[in-house]
Amino acid sequence: MLAAIGLDEAHESAYRALVAVGAAEVPDLARRLALGEYDTERALRGLERHGLAAQSSARPGRWVAAPPGVALGALLTQQRHELDKAELAAAQLAEEYRATAAEPAVHDLVEVVIGAAAVSQRFLQLQLGATEEVCALVTGTPVAVTGGENDAEEQAARRGVRYRVVLERAVLDQPDGITELTAALGRDEQVRVVDKVPTKLVVADRTLALVPLTSHTAEPAALVVHASGLLELLRGLFESVWRDALPLRLGASGATERAPDGSDGPDATDLEVLSLLLAGQTDASVAKQLDLGLRTVQRRVKRLMELTGVTTRLQLGWHAYERGWVARS
Repeated sequence: MLAAIGLDEAHESAYRALVAVGAAEVPDLARRLALGEYDTERALRGLERHGLAAQSSARPGRWVAAPPGVALGALLTQQRHELDKAELAAAQLAEEYRATAAEPAVHDLVEVVIGAAAVSQRFLQLQLGATEEVCALVTGTPVAVTGGENDAEEQAARRGVRYRVVLERAVLDQPDGITELTAALGRDEQVRVVDKVPTKLVVADRTLALVPLTSHTAEPAALVVHASGLLELLRGLFESVWRDALPLRLGASGATERAPDGSDGPDATDLEVLSLLLAGQTDASVAKQLDLGLRTVQRRVKRLMELTGVTTRLQLGWHAYERGWVARS
């Protein structure tokens, strides 16, 4: 818990133990910590450097804990001061970067990132650095970046960053496809689906894009594209795919309540079934993804057709959009 102010686990344990007894000699404290005396004294010397412990002047060999309110308060104040200086330095560097990037050289418009770790890190940076919107095309065969590698999307969403995502239909067939989709929709992300996306793509704040370079032999690599005509082309590609994609919605949003006469509209599960069917999933695939029986899925579809008074699934899809059961946009 105190790592943020520069204490590792050993130092924190030693300080907590010393605070608990107020003062102690090295052998006594070593027994409490289940450490050797050498390691214990080394930890105490570290606490001394942080101003958290001191040797007693009255009893040589005895160590006394500094009052936490004073000692830790001082460290926290120092840490805040360091963070303020770092924030100021970051702002200055950002201003210098904007000034020099006003007319960037051609060779600075595109970066080549090589290696799975480097590509994954750049992908993380794009999301954590976004302030307005992240747009993404997601394929069913990720190479260097997978959806569950980090919680950058959740952090960005908490900051108010909007997400628009187009999934390749194969993503829904993956073991964690529906779980990750449900989590994304739970963060109010807008998600659509198509049969096939042309390439994996991430665009952050309309100023930066990441495009993987596909290769079956070399290690993963990607292009980071800065503001330029190429970036505008990639943004146009995303918008084109987005317009043609089918909106997805899972969960209870849009479900109707039971009417007084006992009849009812679609419940949350009905909407999940309907949304996945309209995304092109088969009955068997929907049943597997939602952990339902095949007959259960078919019964729910039949009930929805009876509810809307239609005889074909094509008509059901049209009525679903008209009634707002499935998001149109």
